[in-house]
Amino acid sequence: MSATFPQRYTVTAALPYANGPVHIGHLAGVYLPADIYVRYLRAQQRDVKFICGSDEHGVPITIRAQKEGVTPQQVVDKYHAIIRDSFQEFGVSFDIYSRTSSQTHAEVASGFFKKLYEEGKFIEQTSEQYYDEKADQFLADRYIVGTCPNCGNENAYGDQCEKCGTSLSPTELINPRSMLSGNHPVLRETKHWYLPLDQYEPWLREWIVEGHKNDWKANVYGQCKSWIDQGLHPRAVTRDLDWGVPVPVAGAEGKVLYVWFDAPIGYISATKDLLPDTWETYWKDPETKLVHFIGKDNIVFHCIIFPTMLKAHGDYILPDNVPANEFLNLEGDKISTSRNWAVWLHEYLRDFPGQADVLRYVLCANAPETKDNDFTWKDFQARNNNELVANLGNFVNRAVVLTHKFFEGKVPAAVGFTTEDEDVLRQLQEFPARIGELIDNYRFRDALNELMNLSRLGNKYLADQEPWKLIKTDEARTGTVLHVSLQLAAAMVTLLEPFLPEAAARLGRMLNTEKGTWPQAGRPDALPAGHQLAEAALLFTKIEDATVEAQVQKLLDTKKANELAAAVSAPAKEDVSFEQFQQMDLRIGTIVAAEKVAKTKKLLKLSVDLGFDEPRTIVSGIAEHFLPEALIGQQVQVLLNLAPREIKGIQSQGMLLMAENADGVLSLMQPSSPVRPGSGVA
Repeated sequence: MSATFPQRYTVTAALPYANGPVHIGHLAGVYLPADIYVRYLRAQQRDVKFICGSDEHGVPITIRAQKEGVTPQQVVDKYHAIIRDSFQEFGVSFDIYSRTSSQTHAEVASGFFKKLYEEGKFIEQTSEQYYDEKADQFLADRYIVGTCPNCGNENAYGDQCEKCGTSLSPTELINPRSMLSGNHPVLRETKHWYLPLDQYEPWLREWIVEGHKNDWKANVYGQCKSWIDQGLHPRAVTRDLDWGVPVPVAGAEGKVLYVWFDAPIGYISATKDLLPDTWETYWKDPETKLVHFIGKDNIVFHCIIFPTMLKAHGDYILPDNVPANEFLNLEGDKISTSRNWAVWLHEYLRDFPGQADVLRYVLCANAPETKDNDFTWKDFQARNNNELVANLGNFVNRAVVLTHKFFEGKVPAAVGFTTEDEDVLRQLQEFPARIGELIDNYRFRDALNELMNLSRLGNKYLADQEPWKLIKTDEARTGTVLHVSLQLAAAMVTLLEPFLPEAAARLGRMLNTEKGTWPQAGRPDALPAGHQLAEAALLFTKIEDATVEAQVQKLLDTKKANELAAAVSAPAKEDVSFEQFQQMDLRIGTIVAAEKVAKTKKLLKLSVDLGFDEPRTIVSGIAEHFLPEALIGQQVQVLLNLAPREIKGIQSQGMLLMAENADGVLSLMQPSSPVRPGSGVA
């Protein structure tokens, strides 16, 4: 097994954005699997460096700073500290947790850009971008809001509509406005530098599509292949902003490195902070294996864009694997930081002191490795009580308590093994390799289940042998049974550590032993006869109904607060004249046909009778709210004179008007009784 290991490892976890705390979705998708992998490698005595830090540049930071009336530096200082301390208390074993606002990072990122610039690896392009004349600055995409051309959401951002999920460019928005002043921005020319991804498309196809088809996770490989098959385009590496790493070339005043270009270089600069003299070994030596742990929203950046940057630079190794997970939902709803619909790590650690391992266990056991999964507080309670307490904790506790009760806390000698004893010890020796192989293949959920099978094996063995009864007739046989059971428990000190480090440490103290190397974990003689155990203690405690009910209530309170906020916080729009209002042609129509738009999740193609010779075709982003067949015959309000727009190859000739509640649920706006199609809305 050891022959397959590289000489050394550089393992990175996606830099958390310092615009808020870390929540359980981040943990399940990125930081917990990365930490399990690194702890396992260390148990294999591998040379591994675990690198992370706060991503502290970009527009959302400046938006939050503006809203809170503080500087961007104050924002990132606050959240960097919260995130760093939470990770430490949760047991994430980074070798360094750095930040992209450091001087080292500015130097490394600038040097990286400058090398590519001087070697002609960028292309320069002048384009028109929105400019706020009142604020006297160019606007980043997230500083521009307007009406989504696809679903009619009036607060879509310049890069994406968060309601229908459509990727946008600012010029596609209807009635765009600046978030800085509220004014309508104007287009002005500006120059930027671009990474020509299209020039690297043949290499990416060979490296990813042909080279990693069999070893990258299907969700990662599939997303990368889809991007490449659609054709790649140059991507800007600079932007007009005053918060970030300044572009280090003449004529680039007022421009910074785009955060997507700047942030992944943070892995390199953090390693340089950790190892000023030897950092290059972990980034430039081909004997080093580079692994990125990320969420699925970062796949393109870490599998296509960052590798292209490294390839263009020429001095760096490329990632060997990028085991991205899917998303974790919360109580059946998508986690949302803006709606405070999340379980925040720092709050969990406050509410459940000393129980970081319970969350580690639940998130790993329910990890979204191949598809989106859901976290619920009831499942959290059930897994703790039924699996950690009743299975793992129960086995260890019985073995140690009985040893104290019958043998003064000393490991009894084994006096002849039966077939059952030999079978249990044989299985014990197989567990390290079996669990290790699953971790090597980034199947952490299965690896954890295999570990729990070891404690299930121990529980069954004790239940079958019944040493509490056996002691009355055969003390020597009782000693053998407990001797075998304690060898299983000793193995768990090492095998449990990557998953539940606090529990592993408690178990080690209870058994009066330290964790060993991974291959030694299955030894049948880890605890010799006569070895003195410490007093028994509970590894885990039961979580009561009232505890989880309080957490559920907190979420219900959050949902209620969101509804109230939505009801009172939506500002009234600017006044319009009566003449402007008269320009809107609002009519009642009847839906006569409806079908889903192929290859989309959100769009329906509707035929609406509006009293004309032919029905109007309208494309609407309501497929997740209504079944097509249920809409036929329904009367709806339509904005008739919205300029036609092509959506997914279909000419849409109007817009449905819908009502939306605080949860984003849509309702039809209908007359109280049927009216003739084409009737005006007065």
